[in-house]
This record gives sequence, structure tokens and C-alpha cells, in this order.
Amino acid sequence: MITGKLFILSAPSGTGKTTLLRKVMADVPGLAFSVSHTTRSPRSGEVDGVDYYFVSRGQFETMREQGAFLEWAEVHGNFYGTSGPAVFAQVSSGIDVVLDIDVQGAAILRASAKIPATISAASIFIAPPSLQELERRLRGRGTDNEETILLRLRNAGREMQEALAYDYLVVNDTLEQAIDTVRAIVIAERSRGHRLPTGEAIKIVSEP
Repeated sequence: MITGKLFILSAPSGTGKTTLLRKVMADVPGLAFSVSHTTRSPRSGEVDGVDYYFVSRGQFETMREQGAFLEWAEVHGNFYGTSGPAVFAQVSSGIDVVLDIDVQGAAILRASAKIPATISAASIFIAPPSLQELERRLRGRGTDNEETILLRLRNAGREMQEALAYDYLVVNDTLEQAIDTVRAIVIAERSRGHRLPTGEAIKIVSEP
């Protein structure tokens, strides 16, 4: 049985990461999304257990105290956390897992020893073409008030400073091009692990 790989993705809010991820995962077999826990309220169209596990602050704190999270962070006043046991179970079964986490969570993972040496990981930062374009996108989606938009822009400026700490940097200027780039990264990383683009192990046939 092959072991899957972790793909750690981060991006400022409004960069288009969710749309990009959904399209890549629809095209690439053997790629699963790690569903994080969060204390924020669901947005329109979000489904509990699919987009996030929506929990109360008390529930989150209990899980954190029990050591259930691979990483956790507070972002925009809400808690987000990744369940370690759930992620490792998927990877151990040969599935590549995408961790959609913020720069705080990614930094925690890089600095910690919570990922076993037997599991490899690649990190990808999705950046907007510019902060001006990011502001246009945030205002265009019409889901946030002015205070929230300004907070997201301030945070984006800080998050962009962490981009070079990632293995890959992808600028989401043209969505289709960004999708192609992330898909190529996944396939290339699978090749490094002697795996086919589908995720299956490459069987080397030697002469008798």
C-alpha cells in the first residue's frame, strides 16, 4: 500500500482558492480535502461536514485540550483547526490530502514534529495579482461589510509576506492558468514519489 502526500495550501481571503481547489480536485483522482473545524458561522451554500465542521467555541476548546488538532489558529476572530487522526488515516490509505489552512497554521506545521517522517508534504501559496485586485474581488462578491473587507486586506498584506516560505507560489491572475499550475504541481509531486499522475504506484518491470 502506498502512502499519500499532504498538500498544504494557503491564500489570503478572496484570492479564489476555494474555486481553484474545487476544480483541481474534480480533475485529479485520489485527492481528498481535509475538512477543518471552525467556530465561525456557515456562509451561504456551505454544508456542515463538507466545507467545514461548524462547532461552538466550547466544543473547539475541548477538542484542542484533548490534542485532537494537528494545527489550529485564530483567524478574523474565529478558530480553525485540522484533525490529525482524520488526516493521517486518509494518507495511510494512499490518498493525497489537501490541507486548506492559513499562514499561521502552515507555520505551526513547519515548526512542529506532528507530521510523521513517513509522510511527505508540499506547501503551495496562492496569491492574488495585487492587493488592489484582491480588494476588487472582495467587494465584488458582496458577502462582507466594509469593516470586514478592510480587516481582510490588512491581513492579506501580512500573509503575502509569508509567501516565500512555501515550496510553490502560484498567482491566481487567470483562473484556468492557476488551475493548470496547481494540477501540474500535484502530478509532479506524485512523480517524485514514483507514482503515476492518477496517484497509483509505478511498477518497474525488470528483465528476467
